[in-house]
Amino acid sequence: MISKIDKNKVRLKRHARVRSKLNGTAEKPRLNVYRSNKHIYAQIIDDIKGVTLVQASTQDKDVASESATKVELASKVGEMVAKKATEKNITEVVFDRGGYLYHGRVEALANAARENGLQF
Repeated sequence: MISKIDKNKVRLKRHARVRSKLNGTAEKPRLNVYRSNKHIYAQIIDDIKGVTLVQASTQDKDVASESATKVELASKVGEMVAKKATEKNITEVVFDRGGYLYHGRVEALANAARENGLQF
């Protein structure tokens, strides 16, 4: 009998492995990415205080109205999160890809965030 592999379970194990080594501080917070089938979410988190400093997603009003590919929307989210971060004087972050491959939407978000002022 062939057993199905739960891809999300594998991703969560990978994410837990990465998170054991990655931590966001007040000086260098963590840029976390979550990707669903329809949407992509990015948030900058201070893990010491346990607070979200900045967040952006494809469900925000500015992005949700646009009709574009998922990769284009992901880069728009990366641009938005970087602009919101620079408004709050956040320039350096630690990138947490959430256990996803650094490819496609995750890569587009990261590149757009870098182009708009975030360093990681």
